[in-house]
Amino acid sequence: MTTTHPAGPPEADEDAILADITAMIAEVLEDDGLDGTDGLDGTEIGTQTRFGRDLEFESIDLVTLAGHLEARYGRQVNFAEFVASMELDDIIELTVGRLVEHVASCLKSAGAA
Repeated sequence: MTTTHPAGPPEADEDAILADITAMIAEVLEDDGLDGTDGLDGTEIGTQTRFGRDLEFESIDLVTLAGHLEARYGRQVNFAEFVASMELDDIIELTVGRLVEHVASCLKSAGAA
C-alpha cells in the first residue's frame, strides 16, 4: 500500500481509520481492472457508503481489502471473522462506517490488553 503511517501501533481514532479505509478502498478499486473503471471514479466515501451497492465490491475485492486491513492493523482486526459473524443480507449491506467501528473496537481491545 502506498499510504505512509507513523511508526508504532495504529490508534483507534475513527476519523483516521476512515481515512485509512478510504485509501484502501481506492487502491482495491484501482487494482481491479476487470470493470474498466479507474479507482473511485469521483465517488465520495463516507460512513454510510455500502460496499456492495455503492462501491460494487465483489467477493475478491473484500478478500483484497482484508489483506490491506491485516497489513495495516495486524491480526487483531480479523475481517474474515467479522464477516463470518454476519448474515448474508448484513454482508450485502455492509457500510464503511460499520467496518470503521469494528476496526476501532478491535484496536481499543488490543490496546487494553
